Amino acid sequence: MTFVTLFLRVLKKNIGVTKSKLFMLSAGENNRSEILRLLKHIILGTLLFEGLGAILLSIRFIGDFGFGKGVYYAIFHSVSAFCNAGFDLMGGMFGEGTFVSLTHYATDPLISITIAALILIGGLGFCVWDNLVECKGNIKKCNLHTKISLSVTMVLVLVPTLLFLFFERNNPTYASFSFGEKLLVSFFNAVTPRTAGFNTIDMASLSDSSYLLTLILMFIGGSSGSTAGGIKITTMFVILMGMFSVFRGNQDIEVGKRRIHSAQLKQALAIFVSCLFIVITATLLICTFELTNDVAQLKEVLFETFSAMGTVGLSLGLTPTLCAASKIVLILLMYAGRVGILTIALAFSEKRDTSEIRKPVDNLLIG
Repeated sequence: MTFVTLFLRVLKKNIGVTKSKLFMLSAGENNRSEILRLLKHIILGTLLFEGLGAILLSIRFIGDFGFGKGVYYAIFHSVSAFCNAGFDLMGGMFGEGTFVSLTHYATDPLISITIAALILIGGLGFCVWDNLVECKGNIKKCNLHTKISLSVTMVLVLVPTLLFLFFERNNPTYASFSFGEKLLVSFFNAVTPRTAGFNTIDMASLSDSSYLLTLILMFIGGSSGSTAGGIKITTMFVILMGMFSVFRGNQDIEVGKRRIHSAQLKQALAIFVSCLFIVITATLLICTFELTNDVAQLKEVLFETFSAMGTVGLSLGLTPTLCAASKIVLILLMYAGRVGILTIALAFSEKRDTSEIRKPVDNLLIG
């Protein structure tokens, strides 16, 4: 939507209401009048962060691959990390396997931290950068969306890092690593499921606890209006706060000195339920298509479907063995995950007039 909006402005075409709504949903902007200013900041910010990332990565890659190839690899992986794409060019390098990703740099702080930083910055969202710049880095002056995005992102990095470190303490893959290197790998494992797709260790070697934690992180994804996929951290935050409000007997969802509108809770629940339903349905279909495929066990299929829906790109190596029908299911999942459930719903929804007549209320037994 960013490129469509930019293209229309270059041609001096007006941006219609529908296109404006789609851009606002994809970018996380609520004010239509701010679209062009945000568009400018998106382009400048993207070039800045990807450029800095490429410079840092080139320090290592030039030494490993030579100047020309090293610079190209640095730019490619910087763009891939910032856009949360997860594509890499490391297959067959260093005498290793085909799908090795960044395993050669598992204990390299320069590569791991730079890639992780690009993933996090890209996954925070354009509106978060814009608001931080507007408030000159003073978080207290930022709006509620920025505060929630930053605080929840911090929790979703710190807590999973410690959990991965604990879950994989006896993992043979970590045997030769020092504590600092294990911490670095655990940190990267906590960041990359947020729709990034890179990995510094073999994902198939993870324990069942880490496997389940990775599924959860892939499903949540990044922040709204970002390059990340998933249901988004603000969606999960609103659902959790709504749950706590119900348990406390409160009518409103209160966050600090603010109140979240009940309509946003309905929207968040709709996204959560629809995405979960789609993933489960896709898993059921693939398991049906792959009845004769001994490799396609439920654990592997679940990982692939969660990864596809969250546009993550991580894999346990199952996808190449799947039949054409199963691959089509994964393609549709990736498309739905990237475009977004709300965007698809808005694009195909019919315009209806809201009736002023409200039907009588009735009660159901809940719980």
